[in-house]
Amino acid sequence: MSDVQITAVRDAHRFDEKALEKYLAANISDFAGPLTVRQFEGGQSNPTYQLITPGRTYVLRKQPPGELLPSAHQVDREYRVMAALASTPVPVPKMYCLCEDPAVIGTKFYIMEMVQGRIFTETRLPTLTPAERRAIYLDLARVLAELHKVNPEAVGLGSFGRPGNYYERQIGRWSKQYVASQTENLEAMNVLMDWLPKNIPEAGPIVVVHGDYRLGNTLIHPTEPRIVAVLDWELSTLGDGLADVGYLCQDWHGDSYNDAGLAGADLKALGIPTEEEFIAHYCKHANRAAIENWSFYLIYNMFRSAAIIQGVYKRGLDGNASSEKALEYKDAAKLKSAQAAALLARIRT
Repeated sequence: MSDVQITAVRDAHRFDEKALEKYLAANISDFAGPLTVRQFEGGQSNPTYQLITPGRTYVLRKQPPGELLPSAHQVDREYRVMAALASTPVPVPKMYCLCEDPAVIGTKFYIMEMVQGRIFTETRLPTLTPAERRAIYLDLARVLAELHKVNPEAVGLGSFGRPGNYYERQIGRWSKQYVASQTENLEAMNVLMDWLPKNIPEAGPIVVVHGDYRLGNTLIHPTEPRIVAVLDWELSTLGDGLADVGYLCQDWHGDSYNDAGLAGADLKALGIPTEEEFIAHYCKHANRAAIENWSFYLIYNMFRSAAIIQGVYKRGLDGNASSEKALEYKDAAKLKSAQAAALLARIRT
């Protein structure tokens, strides 16, 4: 487990706290100061803060300072999707307010409840028992299936994504963002940007896609092995739910950016389900048949992850990343795209 690190607000992410307190007093019915602001360490995109008052603790998510890539850091979308999911079986924090006026603290932001829970950032969950590990991974599959069973129209998210082929749009988006943040020529990325648009499977049903669904973006109950909140919805949209499944299943295929992953682990001893068991549990709860063209979803997600982490590294170079760890990702895009290219080479032979 990684205890959530909370620090003083970093210099690059300071804002007018008095202006924020005045805004909250006017927009949250039972808000009462005085207000103390602290910053969560970690998270490479939207800076996140703990807001402490005598009666309640809140969480603030805002856009980072500096020039932003097109279509990135859309905290308004995060707010909208979590507010919409409040009435569904998907566990999300309560939303209090969204401020789209940058005049208040310099960028858009929203306020949500502070849910008590544990965050685990190591995929092998070294501090837990085998039974707890298994329960958490199976709950990851179940909660993801619950998300994909939500009818977007029924919860007011019918216009949450653009029409047209989801993978075509996503591959185009991440190709552009990768090129915009490129710091060296990666041949593997060139291969993937060529292959992916030509090998898109037949589209599945349109559902709410989280976009960054993984263990580290869930809060686990303080004492029980179950999910109490799904966090970090910045990349959510409407699309094919198998994109989320493939994204999480990367963990079984190699190291992640700063974790050993599950490839090569003794899963039976650890109590962690195999990739096949995880997918079967998801399919059971999502009421769907087996998944065809599975390699595409893995390769697509490895490419997308490489593009995202390249953007994080570039923001680190530019000095406006939300965490000082951004510069540690210098070779992460190279490693992730190489994994994808190797998997592609295997399926081609």
